[in-house]
Amino acid sequence: MGEPVPGWTARPRPTRTVMEGRYCRLEPLDAARHAESLFAANALDASGGRWTYLPYGPWERLEDYRGWLESMAAGEDPLFFAIVDLERGEATGVASYLRIDPSNGVIEVGHLAYSPLLARTRAATEAMYLMMARAFDELGYRRYEWKCDSHNHPSREAAERLGFSYEGTFRQAVVYKGRNRDNYWLSITDGEWPALKAGFEAWLAPSNFDEAGRQRTRLHDREG
Repeated sequence: MGEPVPGWTARPRPTRTVMEGRYCRLEPLDAARHAESLFAANALDASGGRWTYLPYGPWERLEDYRGWLESMAAGEDPLFFAIVDLERGEATGVASYLRIDPSNGVIEVGHLAYSPLLARTRAATEAMYLMMARAFDELGYRRYEWKCDSHNHPSREAAERLGFSYEGTFRQAVVYKGRNRDNYWLSITDGEWPALKAGFEAWLAPSNFDEAGRQRTRLHDREG
């Protein structure tokens, strides 16, 4: 039998409220406010390769992209946020909560679409930290999930860098864009979160970066 979970009650659903950090702010997605900056940022990926492992995109016309954002912004699950780079003052990517399961305290992060302006920046990492902190610290969820195409090695590496643990591969889980997807599953649990949180906060501290913006210590580095 599994371990008892005394006093457990269903968790609140995440709300459409801002998550504020040092380098970025996550705002509830609003097509009227975010479409133009997101479209322009995404256009810097001339090959469209960043959309390979998403079931939609890329878009050639702003009007079409705006229409898609409007439909996504209206939903509750997935619940989309725009990632606003505070230095630039504009949205440069999106992320969402999805497969939200309040009864069991399980929530997934996904639909990550980072433009070239956001990828591999402090803001990119901080956005993921802020979403984890809301799930674990504010809402009290027990499990935080990440799933990606098993062929999507950049996504797998990103999840592992962020502290997710690999759990298995669900074969032939999805058909999208005319091809098979084996789902690569990873997670973080609430028991793992305090140590990971401390690692994020140490990495995100301004003192962890030199005058050229280079990191002094890698995320979650440990001796031994």
